[in-house]
Amino acid sequence: MPRTVKQDKNIQFIATGRRKTAIARVFLRPGKGKFLINGKEPSLHLGNVSMYLNLIKKPLVATQTEEKYDVIAKVHGGGLSGQADAIRLGIARALVNVNQANKATLKSDGLLTRDPRSKERKKYGRKKARKRFQFSKR
Repeated sequence: MPRTVKQDKNIQFIATGRRKTAIARVFLRPGKGKFLINGKEPSLHLGNVSMYLNLIKKPLVATQTEEKYDVIAKVHGGGLSGQADAIRLGIARALVNVNQANKATLKSDGLLTRDPRSKERKKYGRKKARKRFQFSKR
């Protein structure tokens, strides 16, 4: 069920990505390859960590569409790593909405798989999820 929105002759493709507690709404618009995350440049939002930017661009590099689309992402929750992964998944899903032929490429690279790992809940009688209080024999 591809989500597209038409605005003044421009088409934009919308997709959602999630990771841990981060949720990203990604808007793909025909353009020249600009990135905006929460209205800021990626280096301002994610810090000067090029690793996250390379992670985010991976679906565009895999489909060779780096210079064809502008990416606008609105992301909240989680930390930088979770947000970067959420944006990456959102971009991959939006590229599938653009063209179904992209699905095979993205799936083979593992970019369409939602990472289900999240924080385990704290249990009673323990310090954290698995860590126990110090045992004292006497």
